[in-house]
This record gives sequence, structure tokens and C-alpha cells, in this order.
Amino acid sequence: MATNTPLEATADTAAPVPDDEKIVTHPVRFGVAVFLGTVMWVAPFLGLNTVLLPARLAEIAPDQKVALVSTLAVVGSIVALVANILFGAFSDLTRSRFGRRNPWLVVGSIGTFLAVMLLMQASSVAAIVAAWCLFQMFLNALVAPLVTVIPDRVPVTQRGSYSAVYGVAMMVGASIGQLLASRFVTDTTTGMWVMAIILLLDAPVFWLLAPEQSNKDHPRAPFSASMLVENFVFPVKNCRDFYLALSGKLLCVLGMFAITGYQLYILTDYMKQSTEQAGDLIAVISMITLVTGLVFGTISGPLSDRLGRRRKVFVIGAAWLIAVAALFPFAVARPWAMLVYAALAGIGQGVYNSVDQALNYEVLPNPGTAAKDLGILNMANTGGQILAPAVTGGIVAAFAGYGPVFLASAAIMVASSLLIAPIKKAR
Repeated sequence: MATNTPLEATADTAAPVPDDEKIVTHPVRFGVAVFLGTVMWVAPFLGLNTVLLPARLAEIAPDQKVALVSTLAVVGSIVALVANILFGAFSDLTRSRFGRRNPWLVVGSIGTFLAVMLLMQASSVAAIVAAWCLFQMFLNALVAPLVTVIPDRVPVTQRGSYSAVYGVAMMVGASIGQLLASRFVTDTTTGMWVMAIILLLDAPVFWLLAPEQSNKDHPRAPFSASMLVENFVFPVKNCRDFYLALSGKLLCVLGMFAITGYQLYILTDYMKQSTEQAGDLIAVISMITLVTGLVFGTISGPLSDRLGRRRKVFVIGAAWLIAVAALFPFAVARPWAMLVYAALAGIGQGVYNSVDQALNYEVLPNPGTAAKDLGILNMANTGGQILAPAVTGGIVAAFAGYGPVFLASAAIMVASSLLIAPIKKAR
């Protein structure tokens, strides 16, 4: 075990480091690095995805904007799924004097910056689609190694705390991104410049706060068919818990987004509010969800460490709480029921986002392919968001209303908890 690193004394970061040899010698600096590194990709991504890109499409193709937003979401998600797995595998295999994760962060920062520059100059639908796909590809060159630094450097007994930092950063980044982008809705070029600069600074900021040890002398498995399978294909050994976690996460994301993706229509069509009233309510709902999520997300990760890594209890409890929350607007089609849903679901989402990531780290089949396997687990996030509109739309069409959507969401959340319960690697 090395003891003279500037930040983490974690031995060779390329090799699977025994858990009892992982020591975060500067925990505050490392926590700040994880927080800022996460916020600085989440904020630009959501700012572009939810505000600036739709605004640019409205300028270029106003009659096609709704369909184009859906098309970009699907195409971009497919690119993201593939890129996350590939860049995760590339970072697992990297040997350099700067380690295996940080060099790919730089690739991601520079690549996303250039992609936003292309997006800024795009004057046709085809050019926007191409630039967005390029952006999604390089964004995952940034995300895939970043989410892996926690299992790389942090012992299991502290992962709940750092997972909470990551979960809180996701929520903060989402709020900052949408708020910042809204300032530039009528000046998308300037807004895109701001987002591009934040992305360009992400890797340098993280590297400065959390430098990585050299692993250039660490041996690499010789090129062979088995090496390719191990590093680029879905796990096939020691992976029962891995696939339970993947399935549980997919259903949980699906259950949440089945409602949150349709809040405007729920409030106007189901609860009979005007568009102006719905807009005001969505702002209140967002604030309630953010505050409760931040408070309980901050608490739950460290608490799961103190309770002896009882991750499943937190994740299952969060899923059931969100399920209960969905029953309120199902039973009462009034705005106050959505506020109750926001408070309870916000608590559940805060706990889930913080502790689920630590649970994911514990079910990885092979520490040597951690980034690739975390990329596969991340498919559940994207897949759930892709499936949610289809599920909600199908239910609304079948029952001619949004009430049954809440019941379906609750059932999906319960099913998610039932998949998490049998996991053996976490208590």
C-alpha cells in the first residue's frame, strides 16, 4: 500500500485494491471533488437537454419541435447506453502515469466542449442530431470513469457517505442546470457557451482535487477473446446480485418517471388546473422535492455506513415510500395531493439516490471491470426514462385518464423492492 500520494493512499489504482488497503487520506477534498465533478456535468447536461436544446429546435423547426425532442431523446439515449459501457471498459484497461480514470475525464471534458460548439453552430435538424449524438458520446467518456472513483478509492464501510455526496450532487446539478439555462432561453448561443465552459473545466477541477496514482507499470491481460469478453460483454459469472440490482433499478426509475415526466398534463388534464396554475404548482413541487431530497439524501448515506452497510433496508424503504406517495393523487385528484406526493417522493428519491449507488458498488461482479459494469447498471437509468413515456401513454390511452398511472407507479415501485430484497452481497 502506497502512503505518499497527494490525496488518496490507495495503492495501485489500476488493480483491484483490497478493501482494507483503501484509505481516503483527505476525505473533505475527495468529497468536494466528487460533488463538483458531478454537478459540473449534470448541470450542463440537463440545462441543454431540458431548456436550451428545445429552445434552439423551436427557432430552427417550430412545427417539428415536439417530435424532434422525442427523437433526440431516443437517439441520444441509445448513444449514451453504448458509450457508457465502452468508455467504462476503456478506462478499466487504461495504463498511464496519470492512472486509468482521470485521463478519460479529460477526453470527456474536451469532447463535450467541442460537441457543444458544433451544436451552437448547427443550423439544420440533421446537424443538431449529429452534434447531440457526439455530445452524448463524449459525456459518457466523462461520466463512466467519474462514477467509478468511489469503489476504486473508498472502502466499503465509507461508500454510503460518498454515495450520498454523489446523490446530492445529482439533485443540486439538476436544479442549477435548469435554473441557469432558463436565463438564456432567448439567447441560446450564450447559454451554450456557458454550459460548454463548465464542461471543459470539469476534468481539471476534479484532477486538481483528486489526482490519481500512476498505473503504467501494472500488467495488462494479453489481448485475447477471453479478455474482450471480460472487458466488453455483460457479466456472466458471479453476477446474480448484479442483475437483481439492475432490474430493481430499472423498475424504480420507470416508476418515478412515469409520474414526474407528465406533471404538467397531470395537473391540467387530471386535476383541472389552468396552464398558469400548473406552472406555479410545478415550481412548488420541484422545490419541495429538492429540499426533502437534499435533507434525507445527505443523512441516509452516512447512516447506512453507521448501521453496518444495511443498504437494502434503505433502498427497499425508499421504494415503498414512493409507492405510498403515489396513492395520494390516485385517491384524490386535487393539487394538495400532488404536494403530499412531492414531499414523500422527495424523501424517497433522496434516500434512493444516495444509498442505491453504494448498493451498486457492492454487487459488482469484478472490481477490475468496475467502470464497464457500472455503465451497464446505468442502463437502468436511461432505460427507465425511455420506457416511462410508453408505459404512461399506454395507460392513459387504455383508461382515458391519469388516475391509473399512479396506481401503476406504486405497483412498479413495490416490484422494484421485491427484486432488491433477495440480493445477498448487501444486507
